[in-house]
Amino acid sequence: MKYITVKKLVNDLSLEELNQLQDREDTRILTTDLNRPGIQLAGFFEYFAYERIQIIGKVEHRYLNTLDEKTKQERFDQILSYDVPCIILSRNLQAPKALMRAAEKYQRKILRSTLNTTKLISNLVNYLEDSLAATITLHGVLMDIYGIGVLITGKSGIGKSETAIELIKRGHLFVADDAVEIKRIGQEFLVGCSPEITKHMLEVRGIGIMDVKSLFGVGAIKIRTDINLVIGLEEWDSNKTYDRLGLDENFREILGMKVEEMVIPVKPARNIAVIIEVAARNHRLKKMGYNAAQAFNDRLLDHLTKK
Repeated sequence: MKYITVKKLVNDLSLEELNQLQDREDTRILTTDLNRPGIQLAGFFEYFAYERIQIIGKVEHRYLNTLDEKTKQERFDQILSYDVPCIILSRNLQAPKALMRAAEKYQRKILRSTLNTTKLISNLVNYLEDSLAATITLHGVLMDIYGIGVLITGKSGIGKSETAIELIKRGHLFVADDAVEIKRIGQEFLVGCSPEITKHMLEVRGIGIMDVKSLFGVGAIKIRTDINLVIGLEEWDSNKTYDRLGLDENFREILGMKVEEMVIPVKPARNIAVIIEVAARNHRLKKMGYNAAQAFNDRLLDHLTKK
């Protein structure tokens, strides 16, 4: 199961540590969900999502000010008796003394942010969803073409990298070559990027490794992109029947999500870069509600009916 540590959370989001507990820095955070323990501060513990990061915002802080010191101490002792990963105060709020005493007693990390509660929660959710997302690495080239993330796959030597160079020259954005790291963000998005070791690098047989950023400039690269279309390159097989209308849509499942997939046969005189460019345009058009293949089929059926 993927996780991040409290120490990494602190470093990545520049959070302030209000107490130093070395043996708690490697505490694992396993879920993207957050909890505001207002109902626990009111004394209800029949259901308590203690495994989540706990957020104390302005509302919770104002409520605490209405409690006497003994009650506050009892509530914080009860909350922190559970194995909570950490508590974060928003808006640079002052940590109650009862909270710090309970944190010392149960050895829990207390953190603070200058952000307001809504912004803090938004940042945390985005960060946790990215950090804890299911991840897979696929062989291929990832490009951003007209805002469409296109994953180009195929056997080694089929021409993926050469096609990527032609697409870069035509003004499209390079994301990754050879190894593409893909994350599933929530239930809606697949996001691809390059592993750190090969970032901005592209290999062409006969030339070797090239730095796309240095050769073509920063305007030719993109750090990450959604994956909207998979294009598989394969050698032309004269015994195989290829789709000529585009009515039948095929999909590839990646991390439990279906992505439209097209197979493009490769042979001499075919400009694969241009074909992929047009495929991306056509995919974008279909997402906007117009399917040329379906329109042609409807026109043909209408013509036959009139006949």
